Amino acid sequence: MARRMSQADDLQARVERFVDAVVDFLKPIAVTAKTGRFITQLTGSSGSVGANYRAARRARSHAEFTAKIGVVSEEADESEYWLARAVRHGYGDPATAKELHAEALELTKIFGRSAKTARSRNQKPPNPKSPNLKAISNAQ
Repeated sequence: MARRMSQADDLQARVERFVDAVVDFLKPIAVTAKTGRFITQLTGSSGSVGANYRAARRARSHAEFTAKIGVVSEEADESEYWLARAVRHGYGDPATAKELHAEALELTKIFGRSAKTARSRNQKPPNPKSPNLKAISNAQ
């Protein structure tokens, strides 16, 4: 019986498809003084989305997960930035650039929400002995 993939597994596969698609998108672009930095930056940021998401999934603590998922969000955002430059400056296949840009934007939103949720769960619960909490409880 085949094991059903979790949402995290689905997202991992989606990220890996994104990274592979970016690499394929960049292959035909000639490295010049104008494109070299673009290629290096986009390769690095998209690869970091995949590597850091994998690391986040293997985190040993919630704090470590929170830190890693924050990096994933930042790298997805950077990938979106560089893909927007590809669209604007006509690097690579225009249709593919637009598709990848849209996917990077979606991944940025997904990981941004995940990072926000993780940070909110890092907040310590209120101390029941806190004078402020007692004042609130008495006021009700």
